[in-house]
Amino acid sequence: MAQKINPKDSKAPYYLGNLWYDKRQYTEAIACWEKSAALDGTFPTVLRNLALAYFNKLQQEEKAVQYLEKAFSLDTTDSRILMELDQLYKRLCKPHSERLAFLEKHFNLVTQRDDVYLEYATLSNQLGNYAKAIELIDHHIFHPWEGGEGKVPAQYQLARVQLAKQYLAKNEFSSAIKLLKECLEYPHNLGEGKLSGAQENDFLYWLGCAYEGLEQMNEAQKYWELAKDGNTEPAAAIFYNDQKPDKILYQGLALLKLGLSNEANSRFDKLVGFGEKHLDDTIKLDYFAVSLPDLLIWEDDLTFRNKIHCHYMLGLGYLGLGEFAKAETHLLEATKMDVNHQGVQVHLATILNL
Repeated sequence: MAQKINPKDSKAPYYLGNLWYDKRQYTEAIACWEKSAALDGTFPTVLRNLALAYFNKLQQEEKAVQYLEKAFSLDTTDSRILMELDQLYKRLCKPHSERLAFLEKHFNLVTQRDDVYLEYATLSNQLGNYAKAIELIDHHIFHPWEGGEGKVPAQYQLARVQLAKQYLAKNEFSSAIKLLKECLEYPHNLGEGKLSGAQENDFLYWLGCAYEGLEQMNEAQKYWELAKDGNTEPAAAIFYNDQKPDKILYQGLALLKLGLSNEANSRFDKLVGFGEKHLDDTIKLDYFAVSLPDLLIWEDDLTFRNKIHCHYMLGLGYLGLGEFAKAETHLLEATKMDVNHQGVQVHLATILNL
């Protein structure tokens, strides 16, 4: 009725499109939103809605990017659209340096949202600027958000571990130990505490290596003993607190340091076996779930993610077994599929630097 009374009113088809989308009538919703945008091309929200619909329901990625970029250009003060646009760039594997430059251009908006600020720190980690990532995280107070569990500590720890490994390479063992011990404690500003039974195999393994460098073998063995324990069963990484395959790798590496090669190889074999068995699985969630690894703005293919995860497992398993060519093959395959997988990035760099 409103459209008949005032055919030039852009808001009526916009609101009707919202109703259609809520009722899962996506074709009708898109038609209404396109009509609204044609009547008023300066309304950012309808363009943002069209971007979501074109990506999630029509799988038209380029059109989604065009609509969302136009929406942000119409209101460059909207931090939510900035976040959604960066997440779209991330989903489409835009180079890290380009995403970082985009966020730096709008840094005043970045500081308004914990999720975008964390992406900025994450990009610093991905580009190897670990000291900057540490500074960014340590000087920001994060707040808990549903679906964000584990994300801030992960970047806090990754930056420290990678910088500690650089110190180890330079025989600066005390500096490495300081950073690695910080990984075992969650400062208040991270916005969450450490879960009971948190998996810390990698931090403990590298602490052992640092004490080995100081020729304090009793301390080194103490940390490797701690690092070898934990859940040994690989799992699909659907939720943030699922067993992480790299933790199993470091169990095995600690066992190697302790001279227990058979036990170590059993860990590596489990990674390879899981990856081979589940590489072609079809993954679906038939219920609502929180605490998924990524923000659920842009619909993803869990089967595709599973294939990446299995290549990652295979890469880690073969890395532990010393079969570096096979490890590199699987990790390269994973990074072709997702340039944002930090575990793949870190362990591929380990192999390439051997």
